[in-house]
Formats: sequence, C-alpha cells, structure tokens
Amino acid sequence: MTTRLDVNFTSGSDQCAAWLYLPSNNEPAPVLVMAHGLGGTRGMRLDAFAERYSAAGYACLVFDYRHFGDSEGEPRQLLNIERELEDYAAAVKFIKNDVRVDGSQVVIWGSSFSGGHAIKLGATLPGIAGIMSQCPFTDGLSSSLALHPLSSIKVGTLAIADILSNPFRKTPIMVNLAGNSGDAALMSAHDAKTGYGNLQPDNGQLPYYVAARFGLSIMGYFPGRFASKVSCPALVIACLKDTVAPVKPTLKYAAQLPAGEVVQLDCGHFDIYIGDWFEQTVAVQLTWLTKYFPLS
Repeated sequence: MTTRLDVNFTSGSDQCAAWLYLPSNNEPAPVLVMAHGLGGTRGMRLDAFAERYSAAGYACLVFDYRHFGDSEGEPRQLLNIERELEDYAAAVKFIKNDVRVDGSQVVIWGSSFSGGHAIKLGATLPGIAGIMSQCPFTDGLSSSLALHPLSSIKVGTLAIADILSNPFRKTPIMVNLAGNSGDAALMSAHDAKTGYGNLQPDNGQLPYYVAARFGLSIMGYFPGRFASKVSCPALVIACLKDTVAPVKPTLKYAAQLPAGEVVQLDCGHFDIYIGDWFEQTVAVQLTWLTKYFPLS
C-alpha cells in the first residue's frame, strides 16, 4: 500500500493544496511533480496516474494551481500562465526540501496544457532531472486555429468583455472550458465536451469554466519553442488523433529535444486518461522512468 498525505506549500501569498504520494518501502525515491491541464484539478484523474507511479516505487506531488480546486487564490477560476509556472516552481522548491523523497531527482509531469509547461520548465527551471509530457499543448496559434471559427469569435468577445469589466466586477466573466462545435468554449472539437466530462470525479461538481480573459492569452503561448533548450531526459507522448493540441507542431518540437524520446499513440486527446489508452500510457511512462530513474 502506498501512502497519500495532504500537504500544502506557499506560492506567492497563497497556499497550494497537494497530495504527496509515498511508496510503501519508505525509501526516498525520485519524485514526480504533477498538475493538470486547461482548467483541470488534481481530482480529474491525476490521482489515477499518481497511484500507479507510487505503486511502482516513485513519489508524487500532485497539486492544484492557485485559484483552482482546493488551493487558495482569488478570484476563483482565474487561469494565468505565469502563475501556473510559478506554482510549479514553488512545488519543486517545496518537495526538494522534503527528506521523505529524493530531492535530487525531480521530474516535471504535465498533461495537455501543463504538458507545455513541462517543456518550458525543463528548459528554464534549474534542478529539474527529467520531464514527462503527454498530449502536450505546444503551439498557441495552432491550438487557436483548431477551434471552430464561431467559437473563436464568441470566446474573443467574452474575453474582451471580461478584461474591460475587470475593474468593476469582483467575479470575472466566465467562459466554458469545453462545448459543442460553435459554442462559446475554449475547446469545441467533436470529442471535447464528452472527453472533458469523462475526467470529472464521481460527484461531477467541479466548475466547467474559467475567467474569459484567458481566451486572448492562449494564442501567444508557445512552450514548444523551448524544447531545444531542455537538456534533461524528456518523454513526450503524442496523440495522433489529437483535436485540441494539434500533433503536427508537437512532433516538430519534440524532435528538437536533445535527450528526448517520443511515443506516438493512435488515439485522441482525452483517450489517454481512461481505459486501455490509459494503461498503455502508464506502461510507457513507467518503462521510461525505470530507464532514467532506476530505483535503488
């Protein structure tokens, strides 16, 4: 049996809530620092991944970004790229000082939007031993163009309204994370609404929206451009049928990783979180971890 502890760490002036998974042998092990993608929280299947890594002997720190889930931060549901990167850095600083893990072997794990964060952090955050990035967001322009044109117009309108009303409103104007084709949603591909819904925990009560102002900042984020500067071992799992984070730029950037390994799966963006594709994904990741971070 592995152990899961509730812990907190400071990021900015707020507390981030996290789960610390420790393997059953109580030996300090390499540790994966994990957070979710676009508007997600740790309860949206990250626990399933962490349980598998921990059962294999690795430690995991799984956290919610500020403004989301069980972490502090006002206003709620504010998705800010720089703050998410700061939260990752704060999580790494926190776990490096925990004697229950091997702080010299910290692996950044990211999925979807945080898969892009993993690439950027691997290039810019000192002391990272490795990165794992699955179905990563690597190119803001490509992802924006993948959105239905009508959805783009609606999201942009809400984003501008949110920005202009921000000085006068305590609560932001929100935009849905996933919807049907043409909806005002950040993801409107044919599999987005069902796929994102499948990640909801059993109670199904997690917010399905974020502050709309994010809709304008996503187009200018290109974490894939940092790939050539990632010197540590890196694993990228690319979904060939990805409708949210187009796979073509992902493969282009992944090929630039100096110590990178790329595994291509013939599945969609949301498939790797559940069922057989989840099992295949975890198997690939554990094989890679065993190769580069063998347990004593």
